[in-house]
Amino acid sequence: MITFNKNYFGFTILIFSIEILIALYVADRFIRPYLGDVLVAILIYCFLKSFLKLPVLTVAITVLAFSFTIEFLQFLNIVEKLGLEKSKIARTVIGTSFSWIDLLTYTIGIAIVSIIEKYWHKKQMIENSK
Repeated sequence: MITFNKNYFGFTILIFSIEILIALYVADRFIRPYLGDVLVAILIYCFLKSFLKLPVLTVAITVLAFSFTIEFLQFLNIVEKLGLEKSKIARTVIGTSFSWIDLLTYTIGIAIVSIIEKYWHKKQMIENSK
């Protein structure tokens, strides 16, 4: 179950770098709020797959459940309730504002992962059968 997959880890580093660039240099109304959330779901997925040899669906559902949980904690104003409203790290990692659209962006991110994984596995099966 525990493993190290350099491909997923490479994607993790790449997507994390893109997320940092978005956070530092993009202040628009689409890329940062929406594409950033799509990418964060993919980032978490790749990070988990870097170290855990689990089925795609298991990791995808876990990431989606985790993302939804964080979003609902935002709905409950968890950062303020924990007294962390002055912590920039807590505000950035946990977030401070609930949005139904964020749930959709996380779902889109996991859908993208699922489609890519299905294509990737199908391609590998074809190559292995030759």
